[in-house]
Amino acid sequence: MSSIIKTKPTSPGRRAQEYLSFEEITKTTPERSLTKSLNKRAGRNSNGRITARRRGGGAKKKYRIIDFKRDKDGIPAKVTAIEYDPNRSARLALLVYADGEKRYILAPLDVKVGDILETGDDADIKPGNCLKLEKIPTGTRIHNIELKQNKGGQLARSAGAYARLMAKEGSYAQVALPSGEVRMVHLLCKATIGRVGNEKHGDVSIGKAGRTRWMGKRPRVRGVAMNPVDHPMGGGEGRSSGGRQPCTPWGQPTKGKRTRKSARTDQYIIKRRAKRR
Repeated sequence: MSSIIKTKPTSPGRRAQEYLSFEEITKTTPERSLTKSLNKRAGRNSNGRITARRRGGGAKKKYRIIDFKRDKDGIPAKVTAIEYDPNRSARLALLVYADGEKRYILAPLDVKVGDILETGDDADIKPGNCLKLEKIPTGTRIHNIELKQNKGGQLARSAGAYARLMAKEGSYAQVALPSGEVRMVHLLCKATIGRVGNEKHGDVSIGKAGRTRWMGKRPRVRGVAMNPVDHPMGGGEGRSSGGRQPCTPWGQPTKGKRTRKSARTDQYIIKRRAKRR
């Protein structure tokens, strides 16, 4: 488990900086067969138009191909390395299966090099093993949860995240998600036991603006600091608070405005997530 290292205040930029110790990392270069090139798009779509603002630059990185499906049932795999992934907050565990195949998975908390992990209905209830929800006892911490059978895990995948299996009723399980939402998921969907590792990730102080630029994040200008021609909240004599509800440059409500449109899946939500305060 990584610890947080605070830098010495040798300059204003170093005064508030913190880093993770990376002491759990056992391999510094990725598995070449499980990586592919990642072209920078800087928030642009296939037409070259910016659809996600404030993105661009950042360090060059390669994408790691991760096994979110965990579909090699009944074949034991040995954890041979814990690696860093520049594309996500979680660490990766490199598995070597008994048949020789190598795959990356999200490294669960307390899983170490040398551990044997399995997938299937007969797997033990221990961190890193993957089972269908119908085979997992209620009250268990789980992550990398499927929403559709055999589609691959979609829920609880970031560093330190976990959900809890609350109950089973009929063909569905009730899962309490990290956001506070309680949702029904089909019992035939898979989930991985335990919590995602690197749980200290959210406690690290970035310390300076340049460090976010390394991540590909560009500066954000407030709407009230713009001119009226650039933003609905811009302009005014002296400093202004905007004079209206927060909105985007195109007038769409933001900052708390509900944007969910998928009424088709409302039936699976038992309890909405906690409201913002």
